[in-house]
Amino acid sequence: MINTFDGRLAVVTGGGTGMGRELVRQLAAAGADVAMCDINEDNMAGTASLVARQGSSGQLSSHRCDVADEPQVLAFRDGVAEAHNTDHIDALFNNAGIGGGGSFVADDREAWERTFNICWNGVYHCARAFMEPLLRSEAGALVNTSSINGFWASVGPDVPHTSYSAAKFAVKGFTEALIADFRVNAPHLSAHVVMPGHIGTSIVVNSTEAHGGIDVVEVRKRLAARDLPVDQLSDEQIEQLVIERGRTFRDDAPTTAAQAATVILDGVTSGQWRILIGEDGHHIDELVRSDPWAAYEPQFMDRIHEAGHLGGLTG
Repeated sequence: MINTFDGRLAVVTGGGTGMGRELVRQLAAAGADVAMCDINEDNMAGTASLVARQGSSGQLSSHRCDVADEPQVLAFRDGVAEAHNTDHIDALFNNAGIGGGGSFVADDREAWERTFNICWNGVYHCARAFMEPLLRSEAGALVNTSSINGFWASVGPDVPHTSYSAAKFAVKGFTEALIADFRVNAPHLSAHVVMPGHIGTSIVVNSTEAHGGIDVVEVRKRLAARDLPVDQLSDEQIEQLVIERGRTFRDDAPTTAAQAATVILDGVTSGQWRILIGEDGHHIDELVRSDPWAAYEPQFMDRIHEAGHLGGLTG
């Protein structure tokens, strides 16, 4: 088990924004060398600037990589080895993810698979690519970000959420299965599954970009299907609605990305294999466990809202 990140080499996917950026920043502040990847080089430059300003002494490297593409992931692994002149890593944080592809029935297959490939295949590709370097560590950690949607496949009874949920269920199951695998075959490694509730990140904005920008026609159709008055809205107003939703999701969240990263790192160093983040995450976990048969009924979301959680996310 890793009990300190000082002097360790950590790899973080999706390091350009949100929890990934905060993981990079806090790992560097703790004395770790860090290798991050992201699909957006400008965002990584912003992260690197933050790390530089905080005066961290460790080495930081940045690598452009789409984690859904295995050749790019393998190149990322090789780039980490070269940049840090090492044959091993000590921690892998599979953090990259996007939303989208909510409906298996109505949504475009490409959008569905794009979300699934980043949120699940990205974890799988990186875990495969970095397993040998991780095995060479004296004590290593594999940290996979799932979600509350890894145990509750919903953001509301009338809002399809299939691709993201399927991927996050896969991440959770894979990580839990690794506990026994590591115990038998790599006892110096630990597996950790992270399940955040609503965290203040740019995932809404990043997801829109990853799917090619705002699809006004599709957004208009989805809003109309939920009986929202969109007939009188211009395309520009629809775009502003999407932009504002992304801003609200990030800025009005009950848990910040920085707070979430702190919970993750504390959880890893204290040996927690199951890391829930946020009061909403803990509460929804309790609700689903206590009454799984009701988890997808309309009244279940009412119970969540009555407890003060997820307000407005399905709006």
